[in-house]
Order: sequence, then C-alpha cells, then structure tokens
Amino acid sequence: MITTDLTPGSPCWLDLGSPDVPAAAAFYGAVLGWEYESMGEGGDMEGGMFKKDGKTVAGLGRLSEEGARSAWMIYYTVTDADATTRAVQSAGGTVRVAPRDLGDWGRMAQYSDPLGGQFAVWQPGKNAGFELADEAGSLSWTELYTSDAASAKEFYGSVFGWQFGDMELPGGGGSYSLITPSGLPEERMFGGVMELSKEDLALASGVPYWHPVFAVTDCDAAVARVTENGGSVQMGPDDAEGVGRLAVCLDPSNADFVVLTPETPATPAQG
Repeated sequence: MITTDLTPGSPCWLDLGSPDVPAAAAFYGAVLGWEYESMGEGGDMEGGMFKKDGKTVAGLGRLSEEGARSAWMIYYTVTDADATTRAVQSAGGTVRVAPRDLGDWGRMAQYSDPLGGQFAVWQPGKNAGFELADEAGSLSWTELYTSDAASAKEFYGSVFGWQFGDMELPGGGGSYSLITPSGLPEERMFGGVMELSKEDLALASGVPYWHPVFAVTDCDAAVARVTENGGSVQMGPDDAEGVGRLAVCLDPSNADFVVLTPETPATPAQG
C-alpha cells in the first residue's frame, strides 16, 4: 500500500504534463472527482494542483518538451537528490533534469532508466508530497511496463535499494515483480514491474514507461466517465484475482493511467 508517511524509496508525488491544461483539469475532475487549483495561466509555466476532499493528490502542468508525449511523471522520495543522481548515472541511467531546488518546498530531479523509462525523485523540504493516497480518488499503485524486467530490477534496485518479489501471472502470462521499499515489510509494497514486448509498448513507441493506478469506488462507473469525457479504454474493465476490478485508460491527450476498485477481503462467517 502507498501511504503519506513517504519513506525513502516510496512514491510521494505525481504530475501530468498536458498540452491542454484546462481540458485535463476538467477531465480528471469529472473522472476522479478532483478539484483543480491553478497556480498560473498562460505560457510554459501554466499549471496547478489537483485536490480531493481538500487534500493535494497530484500536479498538472503544460507539456512544453518538444516531441514529448503527454504522460504522468511519478516521483519517489529520496534523502539526497544529488547522491541519487550519481547512483542513476553509475547504473547507466540518464539525467533529464539535474537536481534543483523549488523554493523551500524541496529539491527535485528527473531521469530516464537505461531503456528510456522516465521517473523522478523528490527530496522533501517544507513539502513532503501528496496528502492523500490509497483511497478513492488518489494514487494506490505504480507500474512500470518494460521490455526487459531483469535489467529494470537491477537498475532500480541499485538506485533505490528496492526489494522485488516475483509472482506468476495466470494463464501463462509470465511473471510480475512486486516492489517494496528497502527494509519495509511486504504490506508496504507500492508497485510492480511488467515485462512486455516492444510492440506492446506502442503507446511510447517501444520505450518503457511508468503509469499510475488510481483507486476508485466503482471501476465500471469510472470507465464510463472516462469515455463520456473524451478519454478511451485500452483494456478492461476486468477482474484480477486478489487485486480487484481494473481498466487501463487514456485521457483525451493519450496520457495513460489505470483505475482500480480493490478487491474487498471476504468477511469470515459468524457462527
């Protein structure tokens, strides 16, 4: 589970780069019940914060990178962004945005893993990250789609010290690697690594990518809101044993995300 205590190596923030900030704000407001608070309008700095029930859940900004696709960027907590940058470089990754301070909020950096999967880190200052997680309308899981799971685990394990546990997918669908922050128990696992062919990574032209999973109370209703508001569905809704009911979706600018209604544990019979 993802929590808001934001220990090192765990997800702490995510933001969306969109070519149309007002349209993205309206879409996620309709689909996930988010309220949008603008922090500036017009130009490359246009953007703001998404909130759910008054608590900050994510950020939104104008996509300004030439040739980049609209996508969610996931940030992981670190104690030293500069040391993490050195670890990324030593492990074969690339620095996209060198460590920099965002006022007294904190220090951030963005990277690509050796196969091109993009991710970011946050060294907390006054701001530790999101204020709501693992509840309806907030981040509940993160997932990396990659063409080489073994190399991805080696890289991210080296950078973050993540622990991995593999599970077999039903129907001979291969294995799925569960991620837990270093030194924490399995109940704190927050994400997974899924190996796919480059053809199945067509959304990013064969390059690996991370995407967020948002908890919702009713997956089918959320999917209906996605399509009613200009988005589309890549897969689902489907039931995943031991996980819940989920669907892989695209917003109107083709940024990918998953909506998940977690499986409710069975209640023991009373007798």
